[in-house]
Amino acid sequence: MDPAVFEEWMMIILVTVLIAFMGFIVWDLAKKSKAGRFGTLILFFVLGLGVLAFIIKSVVVGFIEGV
Repeated sequence: MDPAVFEEWMMIILVTVLIAFMGFIVWDLAKKSKAGRFGTLILFFVLGLGVLAFIIKSVVVGFIEGV
């Protein structure tokens, strides 16, 4: 297997695992702090914005490199 392909697969897999782990951490934090439904929603919204920014960055970089 080509090292570049391996690195690309590992990046996708490990970032997905990291995002899932961060989701668990946010859920646990909301549960332990008794944030309530709205507080939990806000916590996951902010986490989602960070994930969305990472995806947008990847798309933009891919588009620029492709041009």
